[in-house]
Amino acid sequence: MIFIGENIHVISKSMRSALATRDENYIKEQLKSFEDVDYIDLNVGPAKKELQDVLPWLASIVKVETNFGISFDTGNAEEMRKGLEVFGGKTFINSANAQEPRFSEMSDLATEFGSNLIALTLNSGIPKTADDRLELAFEMYEKFLEKGIDNERLYFDPLILPVSVEQSQGLEALNTIKMIKESFDPPVKTVIGLSNISNGCPEKLRPLINRVYAVMAFGAGLDAVIADAKDKELIRILRMLNDNSPKSELDKLYVNLSAMIKDFARIDDISYDIDSTEQALVIKTAGILLGNEIYSHSFAQI
Repeated sequence: MIFIGENIHVISKSMRSALATRDENYIKEQLKSFEDVDYIDLNVGPAKKELQDVLPWLASIVKVETNFGISFDTGNAEEMRKGLEVFGGKTFINSANAQEPRFSEMSDLATEFGSNLIALTLNSGIPKTADDRLELAFEMYEKFLEKGIDNERLYFDPLILPVSVEQSQGLEALNTIKMIKESFDPPVKTVIGLSNISNGCPEKLRPLINRVYAVMAFGAGLDAVIADAKDKELIRILRMLNDNSPKSELDKLYVNLSAMIKDFARIDDISYDIDSTEQALVIKTAGILLGNEIYSHSFAQI
């Protein structure tokens, strides 16, 4: 499992200010807190006005200060090229989709620089069903092959929608991951932007929702996750699943939830300690994410 930290992004007001003013000390302090990640996602949006040329500046800091790879995340292809030229290390390009010119711009950069490429199952909109997302993945896949991007470097993102807005789409994304992993030979990879699942939920619930969904996505065959680099428990859980090394009864429950998705089993078949509030909450959260129960902002009050 590859862990890509999402925390350097222009959505955060404090981060955007640091990027606009080129506050190197702020960036370095942030990077120090991301020690458990494999890559860091540098999301600089369209990188215009005060953020023009910020991506190569960031890339140079990451290159000197860390051993991280970089996931370059911008809608500005020229800015992305500048960052790739400066960094010269292991990289993701985040992201291509089926629409032009985005498809060609990102896939051409991935070909030129040998980067891993994240491909969103997105055209004019997000397909509602796993079948339609898989069909779009196949369409893009043929074009990627023509550009020399092999399966090992190709990561499809099924696109997660918030459980508080489109509850059924959590399960559709899990099904998409499974279908993508089963449909290509040799296999392609999969990745998700995990925090999308809990967007709009109460802040205190977001870590729980993210962790339970990540566990189930792991069972579906997930290869990489873009997520909060400061959620040490999330990282621990994913490393534990990857190594199959549960240390507690709660860990064993996470292992069983992951296996449930992998084996097409039912959540009702999972044994857990009903006297444990923590375990009961994990099961309830999983049921909501699978669409077995209706989501509400107060669902954790059990």
